[in-house]
Amino acid sequence: MDIAGLSMAMNQATLIQNVSLAVTKQAMEMQQQNSEQLVEMLDAPHPTAGHTIDVQV
Repeated sequence: MDIAGLSMAMNQATLIQNVSLAVTKQAMEMQQQNSEQLVEMLDAPHPTAGHTIDVQV
């Protein structure tokens, strides 16, 4: 068993896992921002709401 090779492989696996977690965290933060913006947009009153009435006979 090569200790140096095993150490390098373990370090690479740790690095890959850390990078994967960082990318996932960034994606989650971006989705959080998008959902907050969507909620803000939905809460804003529509500029033409209540000004007209559609009536058909």
